Amino acid sequence: MTTLTLLHPGAMGARVGGQAALAGARVLYVPTGRSAASLQRARDAGLEAAESLRSALATSDFVLSVCPPHAAEDVAHQVLAHPFRGVYVEANAISPDRTRRIAAACAERDVPMLDGSIVGGPPGPGSAPRLYLSGDGKEVARVAAVFEGTRVLARPLDAGIGAASALKMSYASYQKSARVLAAVSHALAASHGVAAELALEAGSLTSNILAETDQLPSVAARAWRWAPELEEIAATLRTAELPPDLAEGAASVLRRWAGDKDRFDLPLAEVLGHLRTEQ
Repeated sequence: MTTLTLLHPGAMGARVGGQAALAGARVLYVPTGRSAASLQRARDAGLEAAESLRSALATSDFVLSVCPPHAAEDVAHQVLAHPFRGVYVEANAISPDRTRRIAAACAERDVPMLDGSIVGGPPGPGSAPRLYLSGDGKEVARVAAVFEGTRVLARPLDAGIGAASALKMSYASYQKSARVLAAVSHALAASHGVAAELALEAGSLTSNILAETDQLPSVAARAWRWAPELEEIAATLRTAELPPDLAEGAASVLRRWAGDKDRFDLPLAEVLGHLRTEQ
């Protein structure tokens, strides 16, 4: 039987671990220091309490780290302070650079590490998150097998450490920012008494912006007009005592496409490349 130690059974981690348990793995967690809510989540998911991190690691084939991003390196070093001969799966929403630092620390102790990222909500009815894995192909296949037939869809990447984290950062940079932008937009509309009208317009939106990469050359071609509009939006937000940062940031990005004015036929790769340096 495969044994997996789950680090920090939060809302996502406990349910991901629970899927591995349903598939037949023994999934351990360390209850020491965990909140009552975390302990209940672990029990509900069918996870097994270990006496200590040391005892859990001594019997584990894998460690799956799913914790708050700021704690990822500390958690890794806590594991590496103990004898561990399994595979460390770093599955937090962290930058590729931070992932590579953890990989270097693992290598110093001869602990194989995989780069993982979870995209989507916690597994459950109607929700099947994707667990992307990059690194050594043989170890990736072993971890993917733990979740075979579950609501966690393991998706190997033919790439090295850092690739899975980069995918998570790319996806979350849009998803998280879009939610924050929506909050700012609704706050601005409410401050001017037009919240209902904004909600009506929002209901008419049908585009899936992140998927519409064919529209990005058109955005770059019109950036010279959009940037001043974003600056007006920022001014409106400041007057309403709301944060203008996202609008100001968007205007700054648009100015990088100043040289693409009315060039609607530019290849996508060139358009994206212009974001890397100031024009």
